[in-house]
Amino acid sequence: MSENQRRAPAPAGRPLTVADVLALPVLAQGGPRVVTGPDGVDRPVRWVHITELTDPASFLKGGELVLTTGMPLPDDPAGVRRYVDELAAVGAAALVLELVRRYHRPPDALVAACRARGLPLVTLARDVNFLEVTQVVHALLLGNQADAMRRSQRIHEAFTALTLRGAGPEELLRAAAETSGRTVVLENLVHQALACEPSGGPAQAALTGWERRSRATVSGDGTGVRGPEGWLVAPVEYQGERWGRVVMLPGPAGPSGPSGAAGPSGAAGPSGVAGPSGVAGPSRAAGPAGVAGPSRAAGPSGAAGPSGAAGAAPAPAFGPEDVTVLERTAMALTIARLTHPTSWERSAHRGALRDLVEQRYRSPAEAHARITALGLPTEHSRFVAAVVDVPAAQDTARTEDRLSREAGVTGAQALVGLLAPTRLGVLLALRPSQPWRPVVERLSRAALGPAPGTAVSVGSPASDLAGVPRSFREATRVAEATEPGQALPPDRSFHERCDIGLGRLLFALRDDPRVQEYAERQLGRLLDHDARHGTHLLATLRGYLDAAGNKTVAARAGGLSRETVYQRLRAIERVLGRDLESGAQRTELHVALQALDALRGR
Repeated sequence: MSENQRRAPAPAGRPLTVADVLALPVLAQGGPRVVTGPDGVDRPVRWVHITELTDPASFLKGGELVLTTGMPLPDDPAGVRRYVDELAAVGAAALVLELVRRYHRPPDALVAACRARGLPLVTLARDVNFLEVTQVVHALLLGNQADAMRRSQRIHEAFTALTLRGAGPEELLRAAAETSGRTVVLENLVHQALACEPSGGPAQAALTGWERRSRATVSGDGTGVRGPEGWLVAPVEYQGERWGRVVMLPGPAGPSGPSGAAGPSGAAGPSGVAGPSGVAGPSRAAGPAGVAGPSRAAGPSGAAGPSGAAGAAPAPAFGPEDVTVLERTAMALTIARLTHPTSWERSAHRGALRDLVEQRYRSPAEAHARITALGLPTEHSRFVAAVVDVPAAQDTARTEDRLSREAGVTGAQALVGLLAPTRLGVLLALRPSQPWRPVVERLSRAALGPAPGTAVSVGSPASDLAGVPRSFREATRVAEATEPGQALPPDRSFHERCDIGLGRLLFALRDDPRVQEYAERQLGRLLDHDARHGTHLLATLRGYLDAAGNKTVAARAGGLSRETVYQRLRAIERVLGRDLESGAQRTELHVALQALDALRGR
């Protein structure tokens, strides 16, 4: 393997650039120096052309690195300007002049003409074998084309496999982000970010201020680089109409991403390449003389635009593989939209609610950015969480639809989503001065309509998003303490913490072995006695305790004589070894009875 092959750049999805070629040993040994056009050293090189003609432009098609000893250069400044103008007009990548034979310093007229046309002029201080340069570079170019075709084929195969497997939007975006090394976001027509797969950074960096930034990025026809931040955007359709779009952000690609490989001089950052409209947007890359070229992501019409948010480091320009990845992602999303019955807005709400309930966000800032990107205000709002338990799983979709519609009618903004097979979660965002009970009451009545037997449990309000998990925990505890068919309070259609008394608390704890052991230890011998002898001592004990220890009231309620009650109470004391005249012991037995009722589902 030659030294040039060993040290050849590995573009990994981006074209060879002027800077890449100048860093090759075959040219580096000539001591290259960028005299003009340092911003253009990251131009793509399509071919290398050796010329000693006075009109080489007629043999060029654009993108060539032109090598010359300077022998054919005109002597007059006008002829030099014409020579350079023709090279620039045809789109030559750069002019390389060897300062060995005719010249020992670049002619002033040539420097001025190249500077005027923005054509990179590179001088070589030592003799270089131009033929070897063409052999090395052409081998690299042909190898790159073959590699690009293989990578493109792998991308198509990967997304075809995902489509055939029925992958959803989260999985498709994850594949796109992993393949490109960039953050990928799916949004709908109202600029709500329904799914985000970050790459190399937290989600809030991508989603903060999403709607404002997205509205500044106007969609065009097909895939292209758009907006002030230079987003790569592709439309997503549904039943022949535009449904939303998938966005690839121009943040720095990761080290394994196709656009993130280090250049041959060691400076990270790929070159600009032709986007879908054919307009190249060069990015920052270190030139052979250490001159850095600025990042210029090309807009759809070719105008240079910023490559990232203000203050961010220059981002690598998008390459052909990025375009391929995004277009295949958009196509797979279009097919997935047709095959997945659940709307993606609904799926996004479900995912966001689960992440909040389970506190899966890495930071409060990420939670704020994610929820705000879904259209729910997080600033100057207070939140109320509710869980809605429906009788059967087939009732969830209808109830979910009704709750979503009703939330809009009330003027409140809400996330509604499935948390469990028969449980829905609701997160309301209200103005600080807006009373929450009327809104929750209206939603509760809406939930009770389509599925009788539905129970709505509500947590206490949270003053900010950080308190939402606590509000959901409270709502869940209220739901756990609510038996099926539990009567509603007389003044409302939902349950809340103040409704939980001893009986409902024990119902919530009924699966705790300690509660089961307590009920058995207190009442087990009495239950065994009734089972063996056919007596009804437990019923007598219940009546006595319900009467607060009043034997006369207990006898009347049970339809028994006072003497019979006295006899049974003495039998109970004997069986349990307890003193029923003791208020403390009566309380213990009363709690045990309540626990027994909870265990029996009474």
